Amino acid sequence: MENMELPPRPKLFDFHGVSMTHYFTDNWENIQNFQARPDDILIATYPKAGTTWVSYILDLLYFGQTAPERQTSLPIYERVPFLESDFHILPPGTELADKLSTSPRLIKTHLPVQLVPKSFWEQNCRVVYVARNAKDNAVSYFHFDRMNQADPEPGDWNNYLQRFMDGKMVFGSWYDHVTGWWEKKQTHSKILYLFYEDMVEDTGRELDRLCSFLGLSPSTEEKERVRGGVQFDTMKKNSMANYSTDPVMDFKISPFMRKGKVGDWKNHFTVAQSEQFDEDYKKKMENTQLRFRTTI
Repeated sequence: MENMELPPRPKLFDFHGVSMTHYFTDNWENIQNFQARPDDILIATYPKAGTTWVSYILDLLYFGQTAPERQTSLPIYERVPFLESDFHILPPGTELADKLSTSPRLIKTHLPVQLVPKSFWEQNCRVVYVARNAKDNAVSYFHFDRMNQADPEPGDWNNYLQRFMDGKMVFGSWYDHVTGWWEKKQTHSKILYLFYEDMVEDTGRELDRLCSFLGLSPSTEEKERVRGGVQFDTMKKNSMANYSTDPVMDFKISPFMRKGKVGDWKNHFTVAQSEQFDEDYKKKMENTQLRFRTTI
C-alpha cells in the first residue's frame, strides 16, 4: 500500500448546488437509492468537525464489550462506513454499509441535509450531527487538505480562507451545512445536534446526552471506559482510529488527528483576517438562532 501510485488530486465542481469532487458523486445512484434500516444511526458532520470522534464513541458504546476484537483489527472507516465515498481502493461506502453485520449499523456522512438519501427520513432513523465553530473548522480542514490526496490542493491559507467563506469546499458551504441540519432538527425529532466545543469542554456530559438520546444506559464503569478510550491523545495513538492505515493520507505533511483543540484558529488567522471573517459571518448567519463558541 505504501508506494501505490496515487491519482492526481480531484477538481471541484458544482453538484446540485454543492461543491463536490467525483469521489463523492461517482456512486450517486446507489447513494440516493440506499436502503436505510430503522435502527441505523447516521453520524453527520461537515468535514473536520469531530466525525471520527463521535464514530468511535458510538462504536465503543455499542460494541466495546460485545465485540472488543473490532477495536484492534478493524479500522474505524470500515466499522463506520463513509456512505457517499467511492475512493476505488475500498468498496464504495454504500456497499460497505450493506455488508455490515453489526446492528445497529453506524454510518457516516458529510452530505448537506438536502442530499441525504430519503430512506433515512422514511425509516425515521436517528442522526447524530456534530458542528464545530467555523474558524477552527476552517483551520482543521486546511491542514487536512494539505495531507489528503483525495481533496483538491489547498493553496495558501489566505486564499483557502476566502474559498471557505465562499463555500467553495468539498461538501459545500460550512454556513449552509450547519444551518441546514439545524433547521431539519426542528422538524425531525430524531436528530441530536452536538457541538465539538461542548465535547471538548466536558466529554462525560455529552456522553450522557448521547446515551439518553440513544436510549442506552451503560454503567458508570462502562462510561468511564468509553471516556478514557476517546480522549484525543489516546485516539491519536490508536492506528485503528487515527487513519494511519489509509493510503491517501500523508502523515509526513500533517497527521489526521492534529490537535483536537478549541481556539487553535488564533494561531492561523491574522487580526485582519479575523475581522473580515467575523463581518462576513454575521451577514451569513444573521437569520439563524444557531450559536457557536470560538473559545471555551
